[in-house]
Amino acid sequence: MEPKRIREGYLVKRLFLLSLQGSVFNTWKPMWVVLLEDGIEFYKKKSDNSPKGMIPLKGSTLTSPCQDFGKRMFVFKITTTKQQDHFFQAAFLEERDAWVRDIKKAIKCIEGGQKFARKSTRRSIRLPETVDLGALYLSMKDMEKGIKELNLEKDKKIFNHCFTGNCVIDWLVSNKSVRNRQEGLMIASSLLGEGYLQPAGELSKNAADGTAENPFLDNPDAFYYFPDSGFFCEENSSDDDAILKEEFRGVIIKQGCLLKQGHRRKNWKVRKFILREDPAYMHYYDPAGGEDPLGAIHLRGCVVTSVESNSDVRKSEEENLFEIITADEVHYFLQAATPKERTEWIKAIQVASRTGK
Repeated sequence: MEPKRIREGYLVKRLFLLSLQGSVFNTWKPMWVVLLEDGIEFYKKKSDNSPKGMIPLKGSTLTSPCQDFGKRMFVFKITTTKQQDHFFQAAFLEERDAWVRDIKKAIKCIEGGQKFARKSTRRSIRLPETVDLGALYLSMKDMEKGIKELNLEKDKKIFNHCFTGNCVIDWLVSNKSVRNRQEGLMIASSLLGEGYLQPAGELSKNAADGTAENPFLDNPDAFYYFPDSGFFCEENSSDDDAILKEEFRGVIIKQGCLLKQGHRRKNWKVRKFILREDPAYMHYYDPAGGEDPLGAIHLRGCVVTSVESNSDVRKSEEENLFEIITADEVHYFLQAATPKERTEWIKAIQVASRTGK
């Protein structure tokens, strides 16, 4: 009986390759990753029949967040019993945490000789009373009841989509997530250390780097932001820079990896997409690295529909296709991993196309 598939999707994996000269070098490549009950398989692409490799989970340990690569966010590490390290990078924070939760549970089930199940049927087992930082982070981001993102000015700079340190502590106390401000400082520092919050401005950055007594500051002059928000800082800039930044002002409403068809060679490549509203843009990036987008799709007035067949796609790759036709009549063909994911993307794009400028 084949092991049950627990989770699958695109992740960026660190790979070691052999050059023509015989030397070994490492690179980061997007792979289709499948989490099974007893191991992790990774494929060059979803339609491949055989995996490029397999990582056994028995006796393995997981490290998250992994800080081994300074410029790469949302990385986690799996170390096998043979002391082999495997590094994976997710497209965004919630995705990393979802993979980490399931992998940890799979390892724990192997150790206990149990079958993997998302919900325990043993009501007598009570989880330890520890803080779930991931759940707390999602509550903080809630559009209605969460922390309000503001445009704040300091030292002749405008910090967009951020909030102050004392606002974070105020929210934790009023939300009854902590008993007092001192406890709030401890939780906020943990959120900062795990990457759920990012410092903005010299004061908060210096504190996070260790030059203050506490890494997080309960201070109205200390600014912070969510890592997947529309944060940016405006200084003295040219008109061209201001026009470019306008695309990134919108709040992120969805992100993740999709296959995108190239316009010239009609080849398909994995891209990380970030969907923003008001203004409505989808920027796409190389998921293996690079802070600058490879391109942008202006969604205002666009049409997005599912596609059941496409002459430029092989039969094995026809599933879960959808098409975006912009107001300028540029056609983009994209492929989601599952029918549910395709539906979610289409609905999110439709909302942005109607409400965003």
